[in-house]
Amino acid sequence: MTNTDKVFAGSIPEFYDRLMVPLIFEPYADDLAARVVKTGARAILEIAAGTGVVTRAIAARLPTAQIIATDLNQPMLDFAKTRQRGGEVSWKQADALALPFGAQSFDAVVCQFGAMFFPDKVQAYKEARRVLKPGGHYLFNVWDEISANEFADVVTQTLATLFPNDPPRFLARTPHGYHDVDRIRGELKSAGFDNVTIDAVEARSKAPSPRDPAVAYCQGTPLRNEIEARDASRLEEAITRAAEALARWFGSGPVDGRIRAYVITAIR
Repeated sequence: MTNTDKVFAGSIPEFYDRLMVPLIFEPYADDLAARVVKTGARAILEIAAGTGVVTRAIAARLPTAQIIATDLNQPMLDFAKTRQRGGEVSWKQADALALPFGAQSFDAVVCQFGAMFFPDKVQAYKEARRVLKPGGHYLFNVWDEISANEFADVVTQTLATLFPNDPPRFLARTPHGYHDVDRIRGELKSAGFDNVTIDAVEARSKAPSPRDPAVAYCQGTPLRNEIEARDASRLEEAITRAAEALARWFGSGPVDGRIRAYVITAIR
């Protein structure tokens, strides 16, 4: 992972929430929120909350629960606040590797597609376990390999033809680079979690046109940073090429592709 993999700033939060959230994040947010409800949690910490799709889903189901939503990127939290309606939600910038909360403070810790960004995953898991009450649940998800996530795979392959000498690999390297379930189990065990369940969950990624996912990935994720680092003048060309490739694979009208992730439950 490079330093730019963790930078969600500028216009990225707006594109991320408007395009990426409905494209791939909403079904998994609903899944995580439903799992949180089943735990009976009343004090909930969210890590890597992003623009708040999981926060909103949990608050809608548990309007009286106390939710603290955190993220390393303040611009993402600032945007999330503007989208939140109702619920008992507090917002705080925080590093998952050094959570600013006391031991045994929460019934549940939730993290949607953030673990792959943790530079020290065992330390992040130790922190999650530290702030959980005995019997508390740590629920998070990670993407499966990029070949199991069709739009991301096509975009990555297409950009490799645009920049053949230095292909942008953000999507394969980071969001889709942490999918070895044996490794995940081992790192959770090293952090002190013995009771771990991992479920593979498939969903569908849908958009009104092939250009929508092209814009979403190229402007709503740190992939944009990689494209602009190679040649900022070619961002629109990258979007156009990606859209054309998606149209060849999925058609020129509404598009529908496979997405697949792992959902992990670890009990303290």
